[in-house]
Amino acid sequence: MTTSVSQPIRVVIVDDHAVVRTGLRMLIESRPGIIVVGEASNGAEALAVVARTQPDIIVLDLDLGGESGLDCFPELRTAASTARVLVLTGVRAPELHRQAIRLGSMGLVLKEQAADVLLQAIEKVHAGEVWLEPAMIASVLGEMTGTRASQPLDPEAAKIASLTEREREVVTLMSQGLRNRQIGERLGISETTVRHHLTSIFAKLEVTDRLELVIYTYRHGLAGPSH
Repeated sequence: MTTSVSQPIRVVIVDDHAVVRTGLRMLIESRPGIIVVGEASNGAEALAVVARTQPDIIVLDLDLGGESGLDCFPELRTAASTARVLVLTGVRAPELHRQAIRLGSMGLVLKEQAADVLLQAIEKVHAGEVWLEPAMIASVLGEMTGTRASQPLDPEAAKIASLTEREREVVTLMSQGLRNRQIGERLGISETTVRHHLTSIFAKLEVTDRLELVIYTYRHGLAGPSH
């Protein structure tokens, strides 16, 4: 049987400290299957590097010296439309974190966390998963949706009604921040089956990835209670 060799995850690091970038490069490239294809110290450099390298993941610091990483966020996503942004920050500012997620960040890692957390986050975000604490998901997306949840949602009623009972269970658990493996363990099904359910859910609800699905579940009241 022939085994296919998967392409490495290609990462660009955006941080204003050269020493930090060097350390991050060494850490990231210590993990088989992940390579750093570029570095930048500010927004302008980041846009140029991202446009040239077209990475899979952009590891973005929120504090870039005299500017905020959030300022270049929309342009970064335009410069590399398939890249996913993972915020890495030492700033404990919930409003900035919420703003990053509103802009489309697929995950957020604090610099005080263990090094392996960043590597796991890169892999999971590359796989299309959202790397956020469940409490943060609830806080951010609850705020994002605001009063929309109480508004009539007739255009979406048919989509939601098309979900099977098992698909609704998968949606509820995913909205609580569980990974595919954890969802499978909770429901007594394989991780592969969870992925199949998510593919079906994406198609039925017309969303493209986990972040859009999480937003959709909170906006339309599908999240269910946290446990």
